[in-house]
Amino acid sequence: MAQTGVAVSTEQYNYDIIKKFSIMAVFWGVCGMSTGVYIASELAWPFLNFDTAQITFGRLRPVHTTLVIFGFGGNALFATSYYVVQRTCQTRLAGGNGLAMFTLIGWNIAILAGALTYPMGITQSREYAEFEWPIDLLIAAVWMVYLWIYTMTLRNRTQAHIYVANWFYLGFILATALLHTFNNLAMPVSLTKSYSLFAGVQDAMTQWWYGHNAVGFFLTAAFLGMMYYFVPKQAGRPVYSYRLSVLHFWALSFMYMWVGGHHLHWTSLPDWTSSLAASFSIILLIPSWGGMINGIMTLSGAWDKLRSDPIMMFMITALSFYGMSTFEGPMMALKSVNALSHYTDWTVGHVHSGALGWVAMISFGSFYHMIPRLYGMKKMYSEKLIYVHFFLATIGVVVYITALWVSGIGQGLMLRAFDEYGNLAYTFIESVSFMHLPLATRALGGAFFVTGMITMAYNVYKTIQMAKDVDQAGVNNIASKMAKA
Repeated sequence: MAQTGVAVSTEQYNYDIIKKFSIMAVFWGVCGMSTGVYIASELAWPFLNFDTAQITFGRLRPVHTTLVIFGFGGNALFATSYYVVQRTCQTRLAGGNGLAMFTLIGWNIAILAGALTYPMGITQSREYAEFEWPIDLLIAAVWMVYLWIYTMTLRNRTQAHIYVANWFYLGFILATALLHTFNNLAMPVSLTKSYSLFAGVQDAMTQWWYGHNAVGFFLTAAFLGMMYYFVPKQAGRPVYSYRLSVLHFWALSFMYMWVGGHHLHWTSLPDWTSSLAASFSIILLIPSWGGMINGIMTLSGAWDKLRSDPIMMFMITALSFYGMSTFEGPMMALKSVNALSHYTDWTVGHVHSGALGWVAMISFGSFYHMIPRLYGMKKMYSEKLIYVHFFLATIGVVVYITALWVSGIGQGLMLRAFDEYGNLAYTFIESVSFMHLPLATRALGGAFFVTGMITMAYNVYKTIQMAKDVDQAGVNNIASKMAKA
């Protein structure tokens, strides 16, 4: 181990693997979000199914969730975690380039395999865990290597202190390993088919223990690690309260594990289990808002940057959506509210306020900060395009979630309305007819968002091209000087 306090020059960091993960994140983001717009359009205009089983909503929906959560989100987390752990520990990634490349290739082969097998109907039929068992084994192998690389890099650090962002990243890696292992315990019967070792209500409870903690650790804790590094760096300010960030970590880590049962209110799940989940969901509001406040207050003394820095606009908007979605979630976990929201588009709107408003926005801001530094540039190719992306994304999220709030609440009210004789006031088909306009509006909001994602892809491409041109100009300049000499 290097001596404590000995800094490592930026040339010694392994940036090559981070560049590759970043490019894959942008690629899967475009693919996954475009798929999302298409299936959203299918719900509004069913003729888009074209009577083809492989492109129906039911087959493409897990393609969308997998590409966005694990393709875009997963690659973004690999990229930023490898960047943050090297920068804060001032040491190179452990294991050399070979092990890091294994995580890149193995992870993206798994994503591609899922995208190809789902349209063929090869799936476990488990939310956010659709991969069949051979792909699950590949993911487990990748994850063990990822855990080893991360922990050994922390062990090899040249700084005595482990910065809090690494706590969140490491917590996410450990929790995801636990969740993936136990939720995917299954008996294979062929190369493409397996049966869960759990059955009935135990199967449902295990699935939603996994499902909500995938949101809690993969889509929340991990991206909070991103927030705790990139927001202070972009703002040029220290974290508002480091003590609060540590308290935030431990409270979040303990409470999230208990809340998955709130997805199963009004089912055969034992009442005490869903009540426990609802109680912890309400308590979870406290550490969640503590983290949001810590992030926002980090901007104290740097609010003027919001006038001139579009990257900070992404980050403050992400924190605002984090606060909003972590208020909405506990509220929807209340049994009285859940009686209305359960099985409606309100739930879908809530998920996307977190996924698009929080996860995607903080990722965009972090990438716009990180990518120029990876390529030795001072800034992105076009700041104007960052502004364009910000407004497209923000308009898209607001239109999207507002449409689904209208759709979900209206749907829930219609299906629970009675006439003076005690009969249902509306038929199911009448509720579907009511949902058409909100669903069409949702597709429009998604189109705005994916247009922003494509704008980002172009900006990233031009930034990389610009960096190559600068490098080539430097090489030519040196060659010219040597020739003259």
